[in-house]
Amino acid sequence: MSFFGAVFAAMTLAIGLGWSGVPLMLPFLVFAAIAAAAAIVIRRPGEGVTPSTQAGRVIMWSTIGEGVGLFVAANLVVNLGHHEWLLPAMALVVGLHFIPMAAAIPFRPFYGLAAALLGAAALGFALTQPINEEIAGLTAALALWTAALLAIRRDSRAKSMTSDRPAAG
Repeated sequence: MSFFGAVFAAMTLAIGLGWSGVPLMLPFLVFAAIAAAAAIVIRRPGEGVTPSTQAGRVIMWSTIGEGVGLFVAANLVVNLGHHEWLLPAMALVVGLHFIPMAAAIPFRPFYGLAAALLGAAALGFALTQPINEEIAGLTAALALWTAALLAIRRDSRAKSMTSDRPAAG
């Protein structure tokens, strides 16, 4: 989630705001910080959150659908001559892919993430350029980064609860 938040932010800075070069790396510094926090939690003792087999299948198929959907959506908006709809279309696909995942995992913030992404997509389609790209892209980035941090916090809490248990003996 954090990586794709950085992708949305960098694309927004490039497409919506016309940035180029080294400043486009800034969103990836946010990704690196969140990834470092995740690595710290992963290495902590205790049992983190492990999705069920069924949830794993939902994650797999949702992610495959997301990949196909992003490809189709990008080609569709570009071929229709609406480049300004690229970020809203991407936010729509990514938002839709979190709905089945939220139900299967379950992780309530995924419902909020889906709603934020779908709302950003709707605004992106409704508003005019360039504000539509900025709203869709930056909202998507912030929502993905927030959800990533909430997932790290959830795993950290799960590990704290299992590492505090007395050893079986």
